[in-house]
Amino acid sequence: MAIHKLRHFVGEIARLVDEAPEEPALIERGLAALRDLVRDDDWLPDAFAQPSPERYCQYLLHADARERFSVVSFVWGPGQRTPVHDHTVWGLIGVLRGAEYAQAYRRDAQGALREDGAEVRLARGDVEAVSPAIGDIHRVRNAFDDRVSISIHVYGANIGAVRRATYPADAPPKPFISGYSNDLLPNLWDLSKEHPVT
Repeated sequence: MAIHKLRHFVGEIARLVDEAPEEPALIERGLAALRDLVRDDDWLPDAFAQPSPERYCQYLLHADARERFSVVSFVWGPGQRTPVHDHTVWGLIGVLRGAEYAQAYRRDAQGALREDGAEVRLARGDVEAVSPAIGDIHRVRNAFDDRVSISIHVYGANIGAVRRATYPADAPPKPFISGYSNDLLPNLWDLSKEHPVT
């Protein structure tokens, strides 16, 4: 297991957030780092790649100590999907296994929520971004009805603790806080396994 790739990625995002660039630069550089991470599929521990038959899973992989960013794996069982939802912070998405579809939404002149363009298919290795500045509301689904897909997400907050909303059809927005599917985190910091003393 090449967990050092995740540790390196977390370090890159921490340095990027420390520099506090304007959001467009943060997104551009963050997407480049995420693209490098999802290029190889040899680092995600099995415990954070397990689907649930009930709903998609959001496994926390790392949360910055000051909650400036978090890294999660989304595990999509066959045919699973999110409701239409927002994020309220910037987010980066990279597909590690399988594929997913994302449908963006926007508000029209009367404030009603409408689909914004065609549904986009993200295949293994593809990345994209969301934020309130560039478009923050979407619905995501597994592209497959017969297999699991996994995407890696980075958010500009501890996303499992952020108050957000889903947007049911013909109903007012419904507030939610997503939480996480796991109670334990991957151990990124035990270097003794990578550099044993002989």
